[in-house]
Amino acid sequence: MQLVEQADPVTTEIVRHGLGSAADQIKRTLIRTAMTPIIYDVLDFAAAIYDDRCRMLAQAPSIPLFMGTMSFCVEAAVRRVGGPDALEPGDAILINDPYETGSHPQDAAVVMPIFMPDGTLVGYAAVKAHWMDIGAKAPYCTDTTDVHQEGTIFPGIHVMRRGVMQDDVVRIAQANSRMPGFVLGDLNAQISAVQVGAAATARLVARYGLDRFRACVERMYDHGEAVVRRYVERIPDGRYVGRGELDDDGISGVPIPFHVTLEVEGSSVRFDFSDCPGVQTGPVNCPIASTVSAARVALTMLAGNGEAPTEGHFRPIEVVARPGSMFHARPPAPCFLYGWPAIQACDAVLRALADAVPELVPAGSGGDICGVGFWGVDQRSGEFWSDASPYPIGQGASVGSDGSSGLLHFAEAATRFTPAEVREVRFPVVQERLELATDSAGAGRRRGGLGLDIGFRLLQDAELISTLDRTKNAPQGLAGGHDARPNGATVAFPDGRVEPVTKVTGLPVPAGTVLSLLTGGGAGCGEPRERDASAVLADVREGYVSEAAARRDYPHAFG
Repeated sequence: MQLVEQADPVTTEIVRHGLGSAADQIKRTLIRTAMTPIIYDVLDFAAAIYDDRCRMLAQAPSIPLFMGTMSFCVEAAVRRVGGPDALEPGDAILINDPYETGSHPQDAAVVMPIFMPDGTLVGYAAVKAHWMDIGAKAPYCTDTTDVHQEGTIFPGIHVMRRGVMQDDVVRIAQANSRMPGFVLGDLNAQISAVQVGAAATARLVARYGLDRFRACVERMYDHGEAVVRRYVERIPDGRYVGRGELDDDGISGVPIPFHVTLEVEGSSVRFDFSDCPGVQTGPVNCPIASTVSAARVALTMLAGNGEAPTEGHFRPIEVVARPGSMFHARPPAPCFLYGWPAIQACDAVLRALADAVPELVPAGSGGDICGVGFWGVDQRSGEFWSDASPYPIGQGASVGSDGSSGLLHFAEAATRFTPAEVREVRFPVVQERLELATDSAGAGRRRGGLGLDIGFRLLQDAELISTLDRTKNAPQGLAGGHDARPNGATVAFPDGRVEPVTKVTGLPVPAGTVLSLLTGGGAGCGEPRERDASAVLADVREGYVSEAAARRDYPHAFG
């Protein structure tokens, strides 16, 4: 019987949901067993199932930016230990090499092969999660100049063999961390998670048989490919350029402009980063896996029809970049802030598409992770602590709707920021303010979403990390819509000094210091004069727009 005949649509849909459930079981196990809030509350991880050819079967909702990197991660992990033939049931591989995983070293991945009882390898369960400290020059870094300053690197080694933990690997990981208990706890959580995911996948394969399962997988991939191709066919053939600019590389203070070219032909699209700047001195460099992921996320978020992606969704996409450039960095280039140019590349892709199909894309967003945090030695326990999180921004408006307020960038969709209650219980920090920022959104026929005003007060002496970008370039309006507020932050010291901060590592902040984070808003879409007067007045009543700003941008609403 031919494979396609075995893959009826009902069974294929059951298999698809079963794989999604297996990935979700990885996610739930990790959340319930991890030690650090950045994993169990922020959800700074990816949980996924891959087939035996390292093609993505399913990924649980978490960080989309990891979505396109995990295949690179799985392939490298298996290759580094000698290939599939070197694997046995109960094995698990630890890898955090940035140039293989597409992340900074803090994002450590555990990959487990999935075997059937007869010894047939059918796939891999994988989870990549952020460890709070892995022996870098600081728990978070904005000023590294080579990858060796960014943490201990595990280049793809067995952390388990035939179900037995490799104690020497664990001891090395703990010995190179300021928070060894957290590293051990999170590693154990990751191993438990992939064990659960591997078992769930094996049960699914056993239920339908390997041939039928594989036939359903191929049909599933074909469907994902067709969904994206239908969207791309709506874009006129042509060459479109999207431009972006980072504030700086964390060291020089010099802006870094770049552009990405989209070449659309029929139902295929090519993302060309070849003309981008060379590798940067500071850590704003992307390994190629990160660049591929940015392109995949930008397009599939628009074209994926709201479906959970599979490898098939990526088939219409080709990504090229010049080796040795910012978007194809190679060792030992620093890459701790790899996600910052990747997110801006996502936005540059949207700006390129806005020239071709403005009705299909949103206006500009705050366009940054807006990550800030603190660390120090807790006077109450004498132990080192570290707390950092991304924070929400305003989303750009579109032809059909206002932008959403206070959401993380779409490349981080399905993640969260640390709740105030968790932070205040575990760390010597009080969150004094968290509110939607009036007048932070861009005006338009459709108004942009609002950014946030957030305030933190230190209860003990500590050090500050701020990773802000897009502080110099406002989110751009679309089709006559107005730009929005860019990101920003200030530090108010107990002696009365107030200083702006953007990217800084280890800034001493004594007890009583207040950090004020002002995240960017979403830009507007369409001419403001076309906005319904009742919507303008409702915005004023709700405090989204001040009366003064409304009278300036929407005078028609006041007769």
